[in-house]
Amino acid sequence: MTTSFSGTVETGRAPRPEAPVAGTDGVLVLDTAQRCLSADTVLAHLFDLDAGALEGRALTDTALPKPLIAVLAEVADAALAAGSVRRARVSIDEGEGAPSRSRAFAILALPGSTGGADTVTLIVSPDSLGATTSGGAAPAQTDERAAHLRAEAALFMRDHVLGVVSHDLRGPLNAIHSWGYVLERKVDAADAPAQRALGGIRSGVEQQVKLIEQFIDTTRAETKTLALDRAPLALRQLIEHAATQARNSLANARHVTLHVESALVEEQISADSERLTQALWLMFAFATEASAARSKVVLDARVEGGSFSAVITFTASQKALLDPELPHALEGFARKQATLPREAARIAWALALSKRVAEAHGGTFEHDDFADGATVALKFRVPLSAA
Repeated sequence: MTTSFSGTVETGRAPRPEAPVAGTDGVLVLDTAQRCLSADTVLAHLFDLDAGALEGRALTDTALPKPLIAVLAEVADAALAAGSVRRARVSIDEGEGAPSRSRAFAILALPGSTGGADTVTLIVSPDSLGATTSGGAAPAQTDERAAHLRAEAALFMRDHVLGVVSHDLRGPLNAIHSWGYVLERKVDAADAPAQRALGGIRSGVEQQVKLIEQFIDTTRAETKTLALDRAPLALRQLIEHAATQARNSLANARHVTLHVESALVEEQISADSERLTQALWLMFAFATEASAARSKVVLDARVEGGSFSAVITFTASQKALLDPELPHALEGFARKQATLPREAARIAWALALSKRVAEAHGGTFEHDDFADGATVALKFRVPLSAA
């Protein structure tokens, strides 16, 4: 859908537009009546406003640019109506002299809830690909695509962590609940203090379970079931595309070589091109993050047994993964978590998107334990066609 103001906007699910740049994006939270519940300082800085002046006001009554307000309202309504993520892009013409300037912004709308009420979180970021001068030239260097990939990886990592928390909290709560009934049969019914204590235990367990269901399970529902846009794809082209994006977004800056070893030429797969690209990019990015400068990351891609297999190997360097002075694409806490011992069958949080994409396609994803100086393999496998 396209709407024209003094700027332009495109909204919708497919094709998936790129998302904002992590760290430079402003955040605005609206309720269903499009009243501003909160705005961060980054958003205020982008438009030279006071963040406090936005809070509590109707979106249309704020001093934000009118074209932006129209787009924010439209994409917020779309996200709330669909109950899923929506994206938009808007360009705003500034100045009447020559050369004129156009500012472009990418918008990501995330429906959710605050205090039991429906809300939508709008992430607004400068969109470098859309910003032009009167000469019509886009900036030579842009990380918009990398920002989109980082945003998708962060979204799935969040939901993966919430899923782990939900599962791990239920175990002890179930045990407390069961032992409460055991104690109930042992304690004298006439013992009022003991009965009050048991009642408090049961009430506490019920409250915790309710919190898990209302806040954790509801929040992660967006990516719990991953919709796929399947189409025939050339595997070699997809692999090279993901590798190129990984080089441009991180590997070149880290002086890490990404090497593709594959005899694939014309083999095809029926899959979601964007999701597979995201999964492979994330594997490349993680391997690059955990590799020292002047080292090599190798992808072995092949078709066998009716499935596409992609295995990325690298020599793990904890120093490279955690060094704050180096360029990074993944969150610091997620990189640190990857170095910690993990339970069997669990993956590093940062790789959650690769696992979800593989499983949504009927495949698998797993990886070796991360050990400093060891060769680590990330293993992605999906069938060539839908079951």
